[in-house]
Amino acid sequence: MSLPDKAFPVSWDQFHRDARALAWRLAGLNQEFKAIVCITRGGLVPAAIISRELNIRLIDTVCIATRHDYLNQGDTVLLKGISPDLLEKSGEGILVVDDLTDTGKTALEVREMLPKAHFACVYAKPTGVPTIDTFVTEVS
Repeated sequence: MSLPDKAFPVSWDQFHRDARALAWRLAGLNQEFKAIVCITRGGLVPAAIISRELNIRLIDTVCIATRHDYLNQGDTVLLKGISPDLLEKSGEGILVVDDLTDTGKTALEVREMLPKAHFACVYAKPTGVPTIDTFVTEVS
């Protein structure tokens, strides 16, 4: 499989640094998060890093598959939903984490489930920026 011309390769070391930078940015909000919901699979690693940095022990996943190749993004399919107790209060006090927002399609789908949650990702493409509350780096 070849990557598209505009690939944004990131080393694991850089990704770890960027995820920690996201955690520090979130800590600066002085907001108390009772749980993290990570969007799998991309949100698993940054959620683990952020949970350690912010001392958040309750972590859940929402599993959404997007049928796509590197050039086209298709429909999303919900594989696993969010625990019912985290859906209470429309997600108030919940931090949703992902690695990248591309079109924002996945974030919007999760935002329907948790409209009051705070959405954060490490990287954001321009079309996805409006769907995220906090991110570290905008990429083309």
